[in-house]
Amino acid sequence: MLLLSAVLTSNAWCQDELERETAYSRRGADTCLGCHRDQVTLAVFRTKHAVPTDERSPFGHGQLQCEACHGPSGAHAGRVRRGQERPAPLLFGATSNASVEEENAACLGCHEPVMGLDWHAGPHADNQVGCADCHSAHVAQDPALRTATQPSVCYDCHQLVRADTLKPFAHPIDEGKMSCSGCHDAHGTTADAQLTRDTVNQTCYQCHAEKRGPFLWEHAPVAEDCANCHAPHGSIHTGMLAQRGPFLCQSCHSQAGHPSIAQDADGIASNMPSQFLLGQNCMNCHSQVHGSNHPSGSRLMR
Repeated sequence: MLLLSAVLTSNAWCQDELERETAYSRRGADTCLGCHRDQVTLAVFRTKHAVPTDERSPFGHGQLQCEACHGPSGAHAGRVRRGQERPAPLLFGATSNASVEEENAACLGCHEPVMGLDWHAGPHADNQVGCADCHSAHVAQDPALRTATQPSVCYDCHQLVRADTLKPFAHPIDEGKMSCSGCHDAHGTTADAQLTRDTVNQTCYQCHAEKRGPFLWEHAPVAEDCANCHAPHGSIHTGMLAQRGPFLCQSCHSQAGHPSIAQDADGIASNMPSQFLLGQNCMNCHSQVHGSNHPSGSRLMR
């Protein structure tokens, strides 16, 4: 009987501990703010997460306030025995005590209807990137959502892209005039490279509408993919070209009639129709490389 009584007592204690660990604090955020009064914690009241009149907000009517994100914290806020470690709530980012899946589940509990299913099939989720690795929920202006600061958030992982943007010819990203999300959707899309549109060209046409066409005389590589000729994140060549002319053009076109090599075994190139072609750029004459609507523009010269 004594053994049975001890077992029942032990089971009851375990049940009480389990209920205490999964219980919410009695006074919600007031309990949290009794200890956590630092600037990082209090800054949440300047964000959309702490709007008491918005029922979608954790601090809205009937919501769980801090514990909506950080989980039940009754055990964390309650008394602990001497020498016993205080159970920690769910933490995010660099101080996280949980897996990426657990962190992201807290965010997706509210935000998944907006993000849709593309996130789960995207490279960020596949590479175990946490929401808190990019976003800051306790600041009034999340750096990941501001045009001027968003690139620095992305550069933490995308170092090669950062190097490209520092080249002489690049989109005005570092100047704060463009953000990465202007072309890419970090939460996932069905397009390659998480582009905001279905293709590279459609994404580029959002800003470069004059290159859309349709043209009477179309340049096939242009209609296929802007990245055939351009390096979108930055280049050492004018116009963000992948190579300088004429070598870019001659990666597709034969140089038989327009050689760019000045010397051969006999000295000056013997097949050179005119020395004025040496070292010149194809676009000096074929200026309408994106396409032409001129009746005699089949050579893209006018």
